[in-house]
Amino acid sequence: DLCVINIGFLRAHFTIFQPEDSDREFCEDVPKVSRSIFIMEYLHDLLRTTPVDFRIIRDATGFGRFANWNDIQALDDLEAVTVYYQPPQTEPSGYFRAAHSFKQRGDYIGIVTAQHPDTGRQYNAVFYFHVGGYNLRSPALLIPLITLLAAVLATLLYFSHRREG
Repeated sequence: DLCVINIGFLRAHFTIFQPEDSDREFCEDVPKVSRSIFIMEYLHDLLRTTPVDFRIIRDATGFGRFANWNDIQALDDLEAVTVYYQPPQTEPSGYFRAAHSFKQRGDYIGIVTAQHPDTGRQYNAVFYFHVGGYNLRSPALLIPLITLLAAVLATLLYFSHRREG
């Protein structure tokens, strides 16, 4: 499930809604540059008592879907690329909610940090998403495009070969 993120050993179902534009849910590519609501449904009970924060940064370095926590730590100025930050909060209901109105189309990285309530140890999730149309580099779109191109090419070769024979 592409919409499940791992925050260390903790898991959450992550979805993005754009209620003014659609009743669909997204987890990778978000079609509109508009207000987006981010929901995490905790799949691990420990998250209900764990302070969790959420940050969105512009993917200014081009890490894309391969971004990881080491890449985030290596950034010189995290604040300079941050477009949204929600400080740590606990959600006993098991549903974390954040809202942000995007102003620009582009590539973004979501960062979730959870601090264990007893040990203080931090767990992180880093995930890529695209805002404002579908990203042509996305496997969800790239695979069907390649398949379509291969079918067209095969059809052209078939008819080209038939005319010669």
